Amino acid sequence: MTTPTASQVVSTKHTIAVLGNPNVGKTTLFNRIAGIRAKTSNFPGTTQEARVARVNLDTGAQRTAESVLIDLPGIYSLNLDLSESKVCVDVLDGTAAPDGEEANIPDVLLVVIDATNLMRNLTIVGEILGRRLPTVVAVNMVDVARRRSIHVDQAKLSECLGCPVVMCSARTGEGVEELAAKLGQAKVSTRSAPTDIDGIERWAQDVYEVVSASPIAIKEDTLTDRLDHAFTHPILGVFSFAAIMTGLFWMIFKLAAYPMDWIDLWFGSVGSWVGSHIPPGAIHDLMVDGVIAGVGGTVIFLPQICLLFFLLALLEGTGYLARAAFVIDRALRPFGLSGHAFVPLLSSHACAIPGIMAARAIPDRRDRLATILVAPFMSCTARIPVYILLTGILFPERPLYQAYAFTMCYAMGIFAGLFTSLLFRRTILRGKSRPMALELPSYRIPDLKSALLLTFDRGMMFLKKAGTLILAISIVLWWLGAYPHSAPTGAAIELRAQAESVVDVEQSNELLAQADSLDTRNAAANSMLGKLGTAFQPIFAPLGYDRQLTVGVLASFAAREVFVSTMAVQVAGSDDVEDDSVLASIANATNDDGSRIFTYATSWSLLFFYVLASLCLPTLVVTAKEAGGWKWAMLQFGWMSLLAYTSALAAYQFISAAGGS
Repeated sequence: MTTPTASQVVSTKHTIAVLGNPNVGKTTLFNRIAGIRAKTSNFPGTTQEARVARVNLDTGAQRTAESVLIDLPGIYSLNLDLSESKVCVDVLDGTAAPDGEEANIPDVLLVVIDATNLMRNLTIVGEILGRRLPTVVAVNMVDVARRRSIHVDQAKLSECLGCPVVMCSARTGEGVEELAAKLGQAKVSTRSAPTDIDGIERWAQDVYEVVSASPIAIKEDTLTDRLDHAFTHPILGVFSFAAIMTGLFWMIFKLAAYPMDWIDLWFGSVGSWVGSHIPPGAIHDLMVDGVIAGVGGTVIFLPQICLLFFLLALLEGTGYLARAAFVIDRALRPFGLSGHAFVPLLSSHACAIPGIMAARAIPDRRDRLATILVAPFMSCTARIPVYILLTGILFPERPLYQAYAFTMCYAMGIFAGLFTSLLFRRTILRGKSRPMALELPSYRIPDLKSALLLTFDRGMMFLKKAGTLILAISIVLWWLGAYPHSAPTGAAIELRAQAESVVDVEQSNELLAQADSLDTRNAAANSMLGKLGTAFQPIFAPLGYDRQLTVGVLASFAAREVFVSTMAVQVAGSDDVEDDSVLASIANATNDDGSRIFTYATSWSLLFFYVLASLCLPTLVVTAKEAGGWKWAMLQFGWMSLLAYTSALAAYQFISAAGGS
């Protein structure tokens, strides 16, 4: 097929496509030009992501016209059988564009190459020049090249390529203004490269020999060699990885605690203010208990999500994450996963939603599907309140045992995920895994601005994709739990009458609190949610769950984090889970026949269930979107539910039979 030239294309926008190999600083350079004006989009029908920005650049004849920058996926070649390569080819052919954009052949191609790895990068330059479109080549990381005494002759390179060449550093901003100006002077190359891959590699070698000649000998980077030896060593590399990840998670849980407390306090203040300005009634309860509580329950996890992505961006910027993926690849291969799954699974410990979305970067379809399906097994932050409650019930006043149980929860989720991947890769996702082609980038100082932009972008995506859905779920749960209204119980009426006749104010308030608690529990039992618990309780009876626990489990199928607050309403007549007396009431609560709800066996059963169950509707929605259909989401939900139920059943029956207490 003959590719049409730019002059044959009528375009209403000045479109600039940014291409290059992975790890050349392409996205960092894009961020330098576009800044916070960029947005993240998908290409229709794919999980491939692109950043798009509108900026005013000098475009020659159309001075100060709006230019649309599209940051395409990093590729090694246009000819590889990979989804990233196909997306790039379709954009260059004018048959594809990110969501919301018009599909046209780009007006300008900006090719980003690495000054420290020039010869390999020239291969894709040759392929792109063959498209016969106006092109500008940005030679990035010139600051790193200087430190290594690597010299690239800009004039000779421009002459050999037949198009403008700009030397720049995306990290420091050097040459970025010149690059923006050169984009308006882009032209079709006056040179031609061979069309076959072998010919391009002889051509790249020739160009490299002409432009890289330097009287200064290139220094050997012995520090890089020593670091690589440590970080990629089969044993030392694993210990280094464990130490770095431990530090990363310590920072996430330690530092995020402060903004989480501030967010919790702020939403509590907003709830109190709104509650004081709206008269009692359905609208009051909807706004305070449904809308504000639902939004707060989502936003409170945002600091951990943002901090995780910020720290991961810094680690990736240093060049370490590629080494970590190389080490983890060895450990994951026997289970049918590759090192590409490392970052998605790591991200899933904060929340499965961004973890599943991060799986877009996995090139092999089977590896990507396996990663998506097992990501929810990683214990996310929404499970933490449940773990804290249950480990506290199981081991009261024994913090060391609580810590062991907490660690066991994380380990069990990881092992369940690996087992699931092994099972699926040998059955429904059978096939040989694609070898992991990984380039170890140069060590460098991470770009803080790019890390902050990525953090902002991911945080907004989390709020848009998860927050709105969890808000809707919270409103539905509020409605199911609030209606139909129940009349006050006889016992509550009697307690209120006693309170009126008591002179002591403290005793009167205690009686009124008991009456309110009785009415709240009665209303919870007779609400639609309570009746659902009664209807489904026989299913969960073999696990040791009564009606109230069944309601808590059913509610948490929408979102795990609502389990503790739902149980607080069910058994304590309050949803203030920060109150120690409420948590004590949950731990010591009794069911309708007077026996304890949280027995030793039941608590272990619940712990197994919450480690393994797919209790998150937003995660299922994202799985369906990212995996390519609801069949994968239903498979994920069904398998995780089956594994959780059988494990919880085995735990409860075994401990009960053994007389555990």
